[in-house]
Parts: sequence; C-alpha cells; structure tokens
Amino acid sequence: MSFPVWVAPMRRVFLSAAALLLAVGVASAQSTPSQPESSTAGYSSSQDGLTQVAEMALPEAPAPRTAAPSGQYGNGGGYGSGRSKGLLHNLTFEASGGANAPAGDKAYITWGGQFTVGGGVNFSKHLAALIEYQFLDDKLPGAIIAEAGAQGGHAHIWSLTIDPVVDLFPKATNDVYVTGGGGFYRKVTSFTDVEPTEYCEFYYCGIGYAPQVVGHFSSNQGGFNIGGGFQHRLGGMYGDSNTRLFAEVRYVDVLTPAVNGVTPNGLGVTTVAADTKLIPISLGIRW
Repeated sequence: MSFPVWVAPMRRVFLSAAALLLAVGVASAQSTPSQPESSTAGYSSSQDGLTQVAEMALPEAPAPRTAAPSGQYGNGGGYGSGRSKGLLHNLTFEASGGANAPAGDKAYITWGGQFTVGGGVNFSKHLAALIEYQFLDDKLPGAIIAEAGAQGGHAHIWSLTIDPVVDLFPKATNDVYVTGGGGFYRKVTSFTDVEPTEYCEFYYCGIGYAPQVVGHFSSNQGGFNIGGGFQHRLGGMYGDSNTRLFAEVRYVDVLTPAVNGVTPNGLGVTTVAADTKLIPISLGIRW
C-alpha cells in the first residue's frame, strides 16, 4: 500500500533533474559561438606582447645617410680622398746638381760644376712647366788666361728660365722625359792672381795667399736649353707617388756677345768669341 506513495516523490525528483540537464544544455549551446572570439582575442594579445618585446630588444634600423658634400677633406679635396685634386697637388719642385762640360770646337770655358732648383705646376700627367734657377761655375782655358796676363780665371753663369717638361710614360715606374726652355742669362768672366790675404782664426790673424779677382767683364743676354732624362718613380702607398729620382743631360747655349780687344782692369788684351755653349749633366729629385 505504501509503494505508490514512494513512487510519486521519485517521479518529481526525476523530472526536476531532467529539466536541470535541459537548461544546462541550452546554456552550453548558446555560449559555444563566443569561444573562438575569446581565443582569438587571447592570441592577438599574445602577439602584441611579443611584438612589444621584440621592439624593445632590437634597435631601430639606421636611417640612410646622405652623401657628404665634396670639399677639402672629402671626395673632391686634396687630403681625404684617394686622389688629391687641390692646388698643392698640382705644384711640383726639383733640386739637382752635377757637372758641366764645354761644347763646340772653340770652347771658352772648361769643365765645372752646377746646381739647379725650380718649381712650377703640373698641368697634366704628361706636361709640367717649371721656373728654374741655375748656377754654373767653370774654369777658363789656359790660352785665355795667358792672353790676359793672369794666373787663373773662371766664368760664373746664372740663369732664370721657364722650362716645360714632357713626361712620355707618366704611369710607368721608370720612364723618359724631354725638357727645354729659355730665359735670362748673366755671365761674369773673372781673372785671378794669387795675392797675399789677411785671415783670422779665433784669436789669431795672419797673412796668407789666395786667388783674388784682378779683372773681369760681364754680359746680360738671353739663352736657351734643351735636353732629356731618365727618371725612377718612388712607389708611395698606392703607387701614385709624385717623387722621382732623375738623371738628365741638357745642351745650353748662352747668347753672349763677342769680346774683342778688351783689357779687363788693366790686364792684357782679351778676345772671346760670341756664344757660350756647354752641356750640364745632373742628378736630382722632383716631387
């Protein structure tokens, strides 16, 4: 008799549990579409975090730099580039010395010594122009000295000339060049005798004998020279050094006037033909 009474409460519990399960299922079905959005948002936020970390870890790429303007120390200057183009790069200088020999059948000078200094401009690799100062010291032949009645004599010639230099192989370590030019020449011919001369050394003075000029004559005129040489270029850091050692020979013709029947300072009558020709032989350096 009690069985039906017990079944009724159980039926109520069963129906309540079924209703609860149905409600949970409906709620789950409604919340399912929102899950991709939340996962996508979580992934996006993770990406943003990694991007911020990467930006903090890596430095920014440097901005492209514009080319510096050319100037004295840049590409167009004379110091900061591989090839100088300034004014100083175009200047050239030289110094040389050596011996000179007489030229011609009737030479009125003998062997002597000389030196030359000069400076100018390189117009190109092949052509330069130099202003040269040269001093030549030569002895006089014995016949002229005897004619003047002196014991010795010498001729001094100094010149100031413009001389182009043409380099035939400017890129070679060893090359050949030709040169020549003309300008002003002054020649002084002097006759000497050995005469007593006072000299002093520290606290002592005495009388000695030395050649003294007892007569001379001089002339101012034009002249020219022509010649050539061999030169060796020193290497330099990039093989482009302008320093060169050279050996050269020139022919010099000084257009001196003839001297006829001159008695220099009371000496004997002296006769010298026109023109003075000689051959300087030089060793030197250009830079």
